[in-house]
Amino acid sequence: MSYFSPKLGIDLGTTNVLVFVPGKGVVINEPSIVAVSKATGKRGGNKVLAIGAETKAMVGRTPDDVIVYRPMKDGVIADYRVTEAMLRYFMKKALWWNPFKPTVLVSVPAGVTSTEKRAVIEAALKAGAKNAFVVKEPILAAIGAGIPIHEPMGRMVADIGGGTIDVAVISLGGIVASTSVKCAGNRLDRAIADHIKKTHNLAVGDKTAEEVKIRIGSAVTLQEELTFAVRGSDTVSGLPRTVDLTTNDVATAMSRELREMTQAIRKVLQETPPELAADIIDNGIILTGGTSQLRQMPELVYRRTGVIAKLANDPYYCVARGTGIALKHLHTYQKSILAKK
Repeated sequence: MSYFSPKLGIDLGTTNVLVFVPGKGVVINEPSIVAVSKATGKRGGNKVLAIGAETKAMVGRTPDDVIVYRPMKDGVIADYRVTEAMLRYFMKKALWWNPFKPTVLVSVPAGVTSTEKRAVIEAALKAGAKNAFVVKEPILAAIGAGIPIHEPMGRMVADIGGGTIDVAVISLGGIVASTSVKCAGNRLDRAIADHIKKTHNLAVGDKTAEEVKIRIGSAVTLQEELTFAVRGSDTVSGLPRTVDLTTNDVATAMSRELREMTQAIRKVLQETPPELAADIIDNGIILTGGTSQLRQMPELVYRRTGVIAKLANDPYYCVARGTGIALKHLHTYQKSILAKK
């Protein structure tokens, strides 16, 4: 990589944005959330107040005239202008030392439409990129997990993030069968919050629900359960209260969403040609993405599909690492690159 033409790989997730600089690795890992003030004055238009990590502390604690939200919904752009501001901020932060416009490669869900794809490219170019490429997440996850995707052999990857689960069977550098389902980590958090409200009359925020999932959550019920004290406000009296939750409580709360996620994997397996299906039985299903780190996730996938599932090394960083490798070898991965400007 020459000093003059910097390159950036961006894992543009619903929950987090990871920025990869070849030669340096992941230099940014921040929540994809933005704080904006509601329109004031004659000109209107919301003003962006904070982006990423500095916004995280504001969640659930803002005054009425400030909104904190995610401009990415289910892995695609929900608010174009704010996503552009967010991309500009992260690109500038990653390349503060370099005045030149970067070549940017961005991850998109497997089920992305051409309009959504164009929106990502436009946002990256408007945010200051010289060139913008997009590559589907399962391809990047596979590259980042060290899978030789150009071999004539079927490999299956399930990338489970915050907004989507992207499942794909890859052979000879291309996707043979795939699906993208808008049910992943964020839906699990909501299911936990709803369960706590319904069974314990306790209202908790998304942040607390996510902490419950990380601390004691499991994809299948366990014999040796963990417990966690959850604080929230009583839905009847409105006063603060604490309840104790157990792992199996949480596993039950998430069961419907987990079924939807494993259903996506089953669907892709059913659409896979027999020769490639045989390869997948030999190689197993590779799980990547933050939500794949939920306790016993590989076990749940095995129970529902009959195929061994394995966690990739460092599953959270696979897509970001994949963007870096793809940038380094743009010609090799030409077939996988969806678009460029």
